[in-house]
Amino acid sequence: MAEGIEELLRHPAIWRSGDARAPKAGALSSGFPALDEVLPGRGWPRGAVTEIHALGEGIGELGLLMPVLVEVSVTGRWIVWIAPPHVPYAPACADRGVDLSRMLVVRGADSGESLWAAEQVLRAPACGAVMLWEGAARFTIRSLRRLQLAAETGGGFGVVFRNPRAGMAPSPAALKLRIETDTAGLAVTLLKCRGGSPERRIVIGNAKLNEARCRSGLGRDSLNRAVRKTPMFSD
Repeated sequence: MAEGIEELLRHPAIWRSGDARAPKAGALSSGFPALDEVLPGRGWPRGAVTEIHALGEGIGELGLLMPVLVEVSVTGRWIVWIAPPHVPYAPACADRGVDLSRMLVVRGADSGESLWAAEQVLRAPACGAVMLWEGAARFTIRSLRRLQLAAETGGGFGVVFRNPRAGMAPSPAALKLRIETDTAGLAVTLLKCRGGSPERRIVIGNAKLNEARCRSGLGRDSLNRAVRKTPMFSD
C-alpha cells in the first residue's frame, strides 16, 4: 500500500506543498533573473494561469511581460490580448521584438464573452500566451477555475490582470502577484505560488527600461529611446 501511495505522489501532475521543482510543463523565463530566482520553476508557469494585481495602470505591467511575449512570438505561437483597456501600440511591441504577425486582439461585448474567448484560446496548443483584463466586472472563482483548467489543457501561459481589491480573494490561479511602483523601480510581491514562498517582495528595476532584456537584437540605448517615445498602449 505504501509503495502504491509513493508511486502516486511521484506523478508529475501531483503538486505537494514545499515542492519547488519545475512543473511537468516547465516554465518560461521572465527575462528578469531576480524574479526568476523567486518564482517556482524559475520562471512563469506554463499550463497555468497567473494573476497580476497592478496598483495603477501603465506602471510597467506590460514591461514585466514583454520578454516572455517576445519569446513566445518568435517560436511561432500566438499571443492573444483579450479586453485590454486600450489598443496595444504595435510599433512599441515591434520595437521590443514581438512578431506582430503572431499577435491577436479580442474585444468582447461584456465580461462573459471575454471569459468565453479566453477559455477557448487557452485550450488551443497554438496559443503560447493569453492575456485577459478583468475590467469593472469581477470574475467569479468558478470562471477563474475554468480558465485554469483550460490553461492546463492547452499548456500555454495565461495571465489575468485583476482589480487590486481582489488580491486577498481565493483564486485557483497557480501564481498571484501584486505589482506597484517603488523608488528603485517596479516592486513585485508574490501573494500566492505553488511550491514557493508567498509574500516575497523584490524590486526588479523599472520594467519599462528593463525590457532591454528582450531577445530583440536591439541595443539598450536604442530600446530605451523606443520606450520613451512609444507607449505600449494607444488611445
